[in-house]
Amino acid sequence: MQLSLLDWSIIGCYFVLVLVIGLLVSKNVKNNTRSYFLAGQNMPWWLIGISMVATTFSTDTPNLVTDLVRKNGVSGNWTWWAFLLTGMLTVFVYARLWRRSNVLTDIEFYELRYSGKPAAFLRGFRALYLGLIFNVLIMGAVSLAAIKFGEIVLGWPGWFTLLLSCSIILVYSTMGGLKAVIITDFIQFSLAMIGSIGAAVYILNLPEIGGVVNLISHKNVIDKISIFPNLEDPNVWVPVLLIPISVQWWASYYPGSEPGGGGYIVQRMLSAKSEKHAIGATLLFNVAHYALRPWPWILIALSSLVFFPTLSDIEVAFPLLSEDKLGHDVAYPAMLTLLPPGLLGIVSASLIAAFMSTMSTQLNLGASYLVNDFYSRFINLNASEKKLVKMGRIFSVVSIILGSGLGLLLESASQAFNLLLMIGSGTGLIYILRWFWWRINAYTEIIAMVASLVIALILSFFIPNLEDWQKISLGAILTTSIWLIAVYFTPKEDEKTLKNFVDKINPGGPGWGKYSSSNSKDLSSLPKGILSMLLGCVITYGILIGMGSLLYGNYFNAVVLFMIILCSSFLLFKIWK
Repeated sequence: MQLSLLDWSIIGCYFVLVLVIGLLVSKNVKNNTRSYFLAGQNMPWWLIGISMVATTFSTDTPNLVTDLVRKNGVSGNWTWWAFLLTGMLTVFVYARLWRRSNVLTDIEFYELRYSGKPAAFLRGFRALYLGLIFNVLIMGAVSLAAIKFGEIVLGWPGWFTLLLSCSIILVYSTMGGLKAVIITDFIQFSLAMIGSIGAAVYILNLPEIGGVVNLISHKNVIDKISIFPNLEDPNVWVPVLLIPISVQWWASYYPGSEPGGGGYIVQRMLSAKSEKHAIGATLLFNVAHYALRPWPWILIALSSLVFFPTLSDIEVAFPLLSEDKLGHDVAYPAMLTLLPPGLLGIVSASLIAAFMSTMSTQLNLGASYLVNDFYSRFINLNASEKKLVKMGRIFSVVSIILGSGLGLLLESASQAFNLLLMIGSGTGLIYILRWFWWRINAYTEIIAMVASLVIALILSFFIPNLEDWQKISLGAILTTSIWLIAVYFTPKEDEKTLKNFVDKINPGGPGWGKYSSSNSKDLSSLPKGILSMLLGCVITYGILIGMGSLLYGNYFNAVVLFMIILCSSFLLFKIWK
């Protein structure tokens, strides 16, 4: 297809805008690590919250949703909707704890919570593992989506799409640090939402669709619209709903949904003005991420079943698309080719913005790990702040080259999603318990990491006949069992370290019995936090399902859900005020 001059003008204006913002912000960035990696720790809750949402919205996100909907229906999204449980746990339990830690990265936490050589090894290993290997894998996944978008919508070869967009990303992210990333995230998210909603409205009103009512009654769509899977068929509801809700949310380590918080979520919380701003930002993120954003993508995914019922239809429509890139996930960019001039330019710019927001965050986060937790900790202990910032920029360049290169090798969004879930399967519960149980130690985490990786490799290469959900569940059970046994056969942490941790963080809860002072004000905060988490989930899921009910014309269900949301919100306010 051919973009009009208007479309190219809109895309060009977007590129210029983010470059200007990045350069302007860079003038006010101090040459020190807390300014570069934590934006000076003075960011407001609403800006941080939107930045979190923007980061999770990459070019691959609507592609993944489309892949899930076309294969498993709307209910297939419970694969990631289930992560709301750990998201709300982070809001009401862990956000305040992370902010109190005052660390530069979540990996620095290891030498706050643990002691000795095992803690140092864990910090250095995780810095390389998350900052390089895991980070490159994530950037590869989002680069893949950008490649497919570029080939189908822009008519660019994959390497050119990555070369142009990544060059601009490097300029503003390396010059302005996290502050530039957060501010550009706000612009990028606003544009992304305008684009996705505008695209959904236009596509729904095409003659072939004729509105939502006609869409949900279409023969290709009617069996895909249910928000919940068929409970009469275990082969459907077990992998789609039961496993994500009962196992996946607490057992798996997945970027943006780490049990207990981690990665760029923690980085954003640490950049907040205060503990309250950290909590508010994380709450905004979870509501917007799970309840407000998905439906435009879902509607476009369902509409794609009318225009492109099968992969063969996509292949016929786009003969120049590489065979190894053909999958259900490309149906989303395929649908965008139906948009008129102007709107196509806005949507194209919005998806480029989504890609750039995620990549810039991963660059800054990965560099913070490699600089703070590896280079300055083990390589150059006396490095100046100026030197550390310089190394952060160098690591960013190396990471983006490796990540975009990997994107050229991957084939589908779901492939990367399942790979990430599998590698981290079984480690999640540690990240929840380590804040509240003194017996968790550095050896436990090391053993869990090794076990999850080995088990993931065995299940992937030696037992290939298992379904992905079976691999994730089995990996979670085996890994969790191994590290729980290891807890009781490995040395206890240093008493002084544990006491200092409790004095600094004041986590509360029964797991710190002999280390907590009797006058601790937070001893009863854990039950309150868990109750608030449950109410937050009811509210957010209520909004998500309520919006679906409105779109489907089930107004009675929508009213009932609205009343439940109001009651739950009132209770949450009374508990948490």
